[in-house]
Amino acid sequence: MKEFELKYGCNPNQKPSKIYMANGSELPIEILCGRPGYINFLDAFNSWQLVKELKEALALPAVTSFKHVSPTSAAVGTILPEKLKKACFVDDIDGLDNSLLACAYARARGTDRMCSFGDWVALSDKCDVTTALLIKREVSDGVIAPDYDPEALEILKSKRNGNYNIVKIDPNYVPASQETKQVYGITFEQGRNNFKIDEELLSNLVTENKNLPDSAKRDLIISLITLKYTQSNSVCFAVDGQAIGVGAGQQSRIHCTRLAGSKADTWFLRQHDKVLNLPFKDDIARPTRDNVIDGYINRNEEDVCADGNWQKYFTSKPSPLTDDEIKEYLSTISGVALGSDAFFPFDDNIERAYRSGVSYIAEPGGSIRDDAVIECCNKYDIAMAFTGMRLFHH
Repeated sequence: MKEFELKYGCNPNQKPSKIYMANGSELPIEILCGRPGYINFLDAFNSWQLVKELKEALALPAVTSFKHVSPTSAAVGTILPEKLKKACFVDDIDGLDNSLLACAYARARGTDRMCSFGDWVALSDKCDVTTALLIKREVSDGVIAPDYDPEALEILKSKRNGNYNIVKIDPNYVPASQETKQVYGITFEQGRNNFKIDEELLSNLVTENKNLPDSAKRDLIISLITLKYTQSNSVCFAVDGQAIGVGAGQQSRIHCTRLAGSKADTWFLRQHDKVLNLPFKDDIARPTRDNVIDGYINRNEEDVCADGNWQKYFTSKPSPLTDDEIKEYLSTISGVALGSDAFFPFDDNIERAYRSGVSYIAEPGGSIRDDAVIECCNKYDIAMAFTGMRLFHH
């Protein structure tokens, strides 16, 4: 297949639309089901690069959940603790621990379930049956993977009345070293960002604390590779082999950190006993549960514990999660890794990061206020590496 005609571009009025190889060669993909659109393919190709690099860097199956050309999370395949299985709604899956790819999917899809609603999924490895069963029951637009087990493919083909978007990509495809894009009829050209992210990038520790355990190196690599494919400015919190808070596309660095930090806090609080034991009615759909849990933790648009509200969701009235309970629970968190796609210009980012349990940081360095940022890290005994490499993505 040398080109594929799309229904429309980013918006329905943007026609005609298609994807093709500029040199006239075959596309490195097969469309096994559905009819992916313009934004679907933007998500597919960006997300595939992310999981491919994670697998190469950490030698573990990797999965990411994408929405609007940025990851909601990314994870590698490690077995989930029981509380996390319950928080990710996968505690009912027999044999989950036998598929590291499915574990990676459960982590990536379960991190920020509200933002992952209607996502695009990328799998680093051949899709197996357990992973397909997990994908089938979530609201999702499509999936890209290097291959699919025959039974897994049939499971996915049954999704969305047979219209689920399933893309197979050639894992050996290597794009050209130069890339182009057009804006306002003007062509931009640049070299591809082929910078390799690995442990060596974390060797320049600039803080008094120079202790960077293997688990922290893994999480910082996950954070940095996630940022490489996140719309900038961006900051990413990671722990236990997964990105737990992505702050994407903010004009101010502190707003990136606040956004990512609040998402990380919500991820931790989803594992609070009061949240895990909310008395949901049996007929409450998974997406509604996500919204209610977010409302219970963050008390946003609706007080779900209020009279007249709780009866819609619960079999009995739950007691609210109080500010003191939230503060006490989050105060026990540590060991979180934080990556930033550009330098921190002020130490307020460190102050905010510390509140969400950050113990390890990787950022490019190069700010005129680096000394103040390092001093703030030293105050909280945070280990920070200067990578020297900016990771903007637009």
